Amino acid sequence: MFTVKQALELSKVQETLVIGLFEKTNKLEGLAAEVDSVLEGQLTTLLKDGDISAKKKSITKLHTLGRLSAKRIYFVGLGKEDKLSFEVLRDTYGKLFKTLRGAKIEEVTIALDSFTTEAIDHTEAAHAIGEAVSLATYRFADYKQKSNEPEKDIRDVVIYSDADSEEIEAGLTVGYAYAKGTNSARTLVNLPGNMLTATDMANYAKELGEKYQFEVEILEKEEMEKLGMGALLAVNKGSVEPPKMIVLKYQGKENWEDVIGLVGKGITFDTGGYSIKPKDGIVGMKSDMGGAAAVLGAMEVIGELKPEQNVVAVIPATDNMISGSAFKPDDVITAMSGKTIEILNTDAEGRLALADAVTYAKHHGAGYLVDVATLTGGVIVALGNDITGAMTNNEELFEQVLEASNEVGEPIWRLPITEKHKERVRKSPVADLNNSPGRDGHAIFAGTFIGEFAEDTPWVHLDIAGTATTNAAYDLGPAGATGVMVRTLATFVERFTTEK
Repeated sequence: MFTVKQALELSKVQETLVIGLFEKTNKLEGLAAEVDSVLEGQLTTLLKDGDISAKKKSITKLHTLGRLSAKRIYFVGLGKEDKLSFEVLRDTYGKLFKTLRGAKIEEVTIALDSFTTEAIDHTEAAHAIGEAVSLATYRFADYKQKSNEPEKDIRDVVIYSDADSEEIEAGLTVGYAYAKGTNSARTLVNLPGNMLTATDMANYAKELGEKYQFEVEILEKEEMEKLGMGALLAVNKGSVEPPKMIVLKYQGKENWEDVIGLVGKGITFDTGGYSIKPKDGIVGMKSDMGGAAAVLGAMEVIGELKPEQNVVAVIPATDNMISGSAFKPDDVITAMSGKTIEILNTDAEGRLALADAVTYAKHHGAGYLVDVATLTGGVIVALGNDITGAMTNNEELFEQVLEASNEVGEPIWRLPITEKHKERVRKSPVADLNNSPGRDGHAIFAGTFIGEFAEDTPWVHLDIAGTATTNAAYDLGPAGATGVMVRTLATFVERFTTEK
């Protein structure tokens, strides 16, 4: 898809040229000035008249009418140079690529040097292109009847820059890998529950393992029973679909040490069980495996980029259904750790599945844990739909996850765990724990419950119930699944250090 070249010559660009414009009071510079010269000052006139804008995220198309070899030029407004951030640049590229795809343009040439600043170098600008071209043009292959005419996509992006081509290619490669992993997660979340069962998810993980030489383990129901995974098995009791405990191992170091455990909630559809969801709340519950999708997407990125880290991914996969055999409020179950749990709410099932998954990740040597889950509606009440809720038992680990989330533009906000929260989770007349202390602080109690199984292992919990999907299209994608936390997890793994 990408070709990197040096010394852009206007006479050699045949189709579509893209140039970035900053808001400046002085005259045009660089390639824009060269274009203006060929057009005999018409570009300056168009800028003064407001027909071409340098304001942030503005996209203007100019037909050259044979005055240049390029048939058309897209001018991309970048705003004030000292205000441009990586995130804004990536979003701007996203808007550009959506515009190009809408115009059915398949080949594009980008003058990369016109998009760089003192704060954003050529590698970062290239990374932003790599992410945006794939994220912004993502489409879910739905099940509607369509014409046989194939849809056109951007297939060739030529990057011109005077900077080091290897560094630019590295930026493109990393950005594109991040985007492809995110898009894979989006597709998993967008799949209907009848087309992504626990077995389907396990098969997907196997294919991922074969592609990237991960060690793969898929626990079947009988094996879970022998290991005492009573929490995950309780959630599965109402289903005709067998559960799967999915494990992928990536070893990037010589010894299996300092292992990062990524744990993703894989509830392929959630009815709520006997604590059944209302008719409006049950629609969209195919997305309740967004945490599993994020982990699988991150593992795809890890497989592509091969960081020098050790990672074990653990995904408890099942649906939560209603039947004569389904688990019920007032039941008492025993998790793999040996802790007993009083069930007060069968719709608080994700934390049960994660309890056994966290324990099993530690069984595989995970010394650091990050779990990701579409866990609670409470986090949406607290933080809205744009910010992921986070909880932790370890400041140093949380800071690394926070830095990764800030770097990729997936904001998180920390919620507290206090002794009173722990007391509420541990309050039960018949068991060690209860799975739902109440509606107040619901998101906090859910995370606190998972923390009881992380115990002393450094752990961060990410609740993506609000951020896993969106109702509206945006610069980097359509409505539907967002693939949130894929890039955060991948960046966290890449940057991870045990040094304090």
